[in-house]
Amino acid sequence: MSYDYISVTTDAHVTRITLDRPEVMNAINKPMHAEMQSALDGFAADAAQYICVITGRGERAFCAGSDLKAIAQSDGLKRHVYPKNGYAGLIERYDLDKPVIAAVNGVALGGGFEIALACDIIIATDTARFGLPEPLVGAVAIGGGMHRLARQIGLKKAMGLILSAESIDADKGERLGFVNEVVSPKDLEEAIERWCSSILRSAPLAIRASKETVMRGLDETSLEAAMDGQANYPAFATWRNAEDTLEGPKAFAEKRKPNWKGR
Repeated sequence: MSYDYISVTTDAHVTRITLDRPEVMNAINKPMHAEMQSALDGFAADAAQYICVITGRGERAFCAGSDLKAIAQSDGLKRHVYPKNGYAGLIERYDLDKPVIAAVNGVALGGGFEIALACDIIIATDTARFGLPEPLVGAVAIGGGMHRLARQIGLKKAMGLILSAESIDADKGERLGFVNEVVSPKDLEEAIERWCSSILRSAPLAIRASKETVMRGLDETSLEAAMDGQANYPAFATWRNAEDTLEGPKAFAEKRKPNWKGR
């Protein structure tokens, strides 16, 4: 598929999706939602792609959320239809067990913040700002932002941000716990490479099983239920019977680097 509003590249085992509307701070319109759905479908289905990095074009914004001008000129917010996996084809992609990194290089507001919160790791520049300002324009953050923020930083801190519609900088985001690392804009690419390289040292199926086990375990009623149920999680079961699961101990015993095959 060719893309008009995003760009998609692959380098070894890493897929990069770049939101590419810098003239409107990478705000998302209807065709952009469809393009994101397609790109993430491709990443999820490609056995050779282990990590996805999502970022925005330019230095001003990661994503300023929905393109309100486009919505106002079309069918309005109430009738806006998102793709199969929700906002940006990501926020309801609950079965994606591959790691997704948000490289936030500026403003991440509204839906942009919701995209970042749906990722597993957030690397942010010190120019980044985060917030859910939807109530300021009479809207509600229905793209998972309210639910994810409360789960990731706690109820009272999340309520403070949501009810005030306040935006905060990356340093505060790191203190609150939803940002993993803050870097200068010039160091963002190095940080992306470092995080990807660190993840790629491990067996890809073990990484996928680890992500799935954490996320599904959070939905269990207790720690005991999570421990009892993990063997039945799909990625966990795949990992237990994988070639790479034997390769790890073998490489250790032979004092060499493992040759991960992703199977």
